[in-house]
Amino acid sequence: MDWLLALKAIILGIVEGLTEFLPVSSTGHLILANNLLNFNISHVKVFMIVIQMGAIFAVLIEFRARIIKTLLGITTDPIAQRFAINVVLACLPVIILAKLLGDFIENKMFTPIAVACAFIIGGIIILFAEAAAAKTDWQSARVQTLDDLNWRDSLKVGLAQCLAVLFPGTSRSGATIIGGMLLGIPRKVATEFSFYLALVVLSGAAIYSLFKDRHNLHLEDASYWGLGLLAAFISAYFCIRWLLKFVSTHSFTGFAWYRIVFGVFILLSNWQGWIDWSQKVG
Repeated sequence: MDWLLALKAIILGIVEGLTEFLPVSSTGHLILANNLLNFNISHVKVFMIVIQMGAIFAVLIEFRARIIKTLLGITTDPIAQRFAINVVLACLPVIILAKLLGDFIENKMFTPIAVACAFIIGGIIILFAEAAAAKTDWQSARVQTLDDLNWRDSLKVGLAQCLAVLFPGTSRSGATIIGGMLLGIPRKVATEFSFYLALVVLSGAAIYSLFKDRHNLHLEDASYWGLGLLAAFISAYFCIRWLLKFVSTHSFTGFAWYRIVFGVFILLSNWQGWIDWSQKVG
């Protein structure tokens, strides 16, 4: 094992786990981190997608009670049935879009400069959403818990989630959470719903990527994948626990300014030649 590559795999795993569920874009941060680290293993794009499973394992553990209850009641419990349908409906648009445009987006949009632009635009949208949220009486909102969501709410959140597929750097969790807020869904409920959508979307993306590139994967890279997965799982688990507490009393304004400042820095440093951000993820 190359210990330098192992360290890079761990760093990328930590980046994935810390950013997957925050409105800052895990894909964008992985693209930028890989650009700086120059993580040279075969099919690094697949690696960056598959280590998302580490974050999924963290969701499974944190929300195991609701997941088990839904699975056990899927044939008899109307609440479990409605919840399952809502999750599926919210995931359908992004699955269809990824199937139709996935290869084109990977070839054209997986660049640090495109990510930087998405960071800035996404940050501005978050500021707008939080300004609107500050004027909203959330206690009188129709939706107060996950069980209050109907199929229309879910489908609209799913359409918002498509932005993350179209523009790497937008943030899948950010698109679902902020999209949900703009639709009148309280921040805490939108955040919880985003976790369950991640189970389907990220698992599907990882399985599809592994299947598509199954003939090109190399056994010697397995140890790096394992380290990345473990690092993503541990960091994601603690991030989930923190985020659930954070959204109860805080807005996402800080994340918005982080996105804007970071995006401007990438563009400025590239323009001035401080850092070469021209590399694509190969």
